[in-house]
Amino acid sequence: MSERRGFFKELLGWGAAAAWAAPVVGAAGTAAAQTPTSAPGKKLGFALVGLGSLSEHQIAPALFQKTKLCKLTGLVSGHPDKAMQWAKQYGVPEKNVYNYQTFDQIKNNPDIDVVYVVLPNSMHAEYTIRAAKAGKHVLCEKPMAISVKECDQMIAACKAAGRQLAIGYRLHFEPNNREMVRLAREKTFGAVKVIETAAGFPIDDPSQWRLDKKLAGGGSLMDIGIYALQAARYIAGEEPTSVTAQMSITDPVKFKPGVDESVLFTLKFPSGIVANCASSYATGLNRYRASAERGWFELQPALNYEGIKGRMRSNGVPKEFDFPPVDHFAAEMDDFADCILNGKQTRVPGEEGRRDLRIMAAIYESAASGKRVSL
Repeated sequence: MSERRGFFKELLGWGAAAAWAAPVVGAAGTAAAQTPTSAPGKKLGFALVGLGSLSEHQIAPALFQKTKLCKLTGLVSGHPDKAMQWAKQYGVPEKNVYNYQTFDQIKNNPDIDVVYVVLPNSMHAEYTIRAAKAGKHVLCEKPMAISVKECDQMIAACKAAGRQLAIGYRLHFEPNNREMVRLAREKTFGAVKVIETAAGFPIDDPSQWRLDKKLAGGGSLMDIGIYALQAARYIAGEEPTSVTAQMSITDPVKFKPGVDESVLFTLKFPSGIVANCASSYATGLNRYRASAERGWFELQPALNYEGIKGRMRSNGVPKEFDFPPVDHFAAEMDDFADCILNGKQTRVPGEEGRRDLRIMAAIYESAASGKRVSL
């Protein structure tokens, strides 16, 4: 048990594990997002590096309308017309608009405190390191990088610069996912025995970067399957000791060598918990379930930007979770800003991203060899 507590304290990096698992309860008895603290009116300036779909539909609107401690003050894009259109839409000064060649000049811009890297996976390491060298804190989208070596380089660069590095694990700030962890930690239905997690969607455009090994570093596992891996780990509250995996490709035209279509993997944990996990670009998968001694609890859908739903069942009595909606990206950015403003460690540091890359490398190794791989 002490091993599990130690794992979560290290994982969160900001105090007791209960801080992850116990949302703030409001007057109505439902959980609310924790309110960050800072000097009144103080907001940190965020620069978005990469103006693709995620920035356009989720991150920029959250920065513009929903964050309390952050504001959009910089843009970095390889498309000047698009960048200037965004600058006009969001009130970003023209002097704060950069391209990938002029990016390093942000070191001279006091309007920018944090760089949010929202680029294809293979570019995460380069721009995290360049941002750190420019003296900026970094929030990097998941997966952190495409190799453990790159993760180490990113962590080292931010430490050398005295800047914080956080990974965009938005579900660490979502109340239904937090409730899953609380139920597991407090053994509400007894000890968890089996975990099932599945994350996937049918990918369409065969020309997109996610199907390019050089840009993505892999396939479904690196992109959507990381949610299944993360959920298994934070519900278990332990690091897995071994993994077995198998891979399936039904469309060899779309999925070239090194780009996985579907991956099934099983994680074994020190306490005896077994997690059966699935990742896919072939079909929709969107569910986490923990089966314990006296009942179960689950999320379905589990990882949508909106509409996550949870329920539990014990002694034949079902009950649904009841949490107010939270903008995941606003919550993660405000939390990171709070950590920077108040000298706290983020709960999703680079070391957490590195753990996932190490396990994903073992999953690929097991799928290729057909053997169990120890971690």
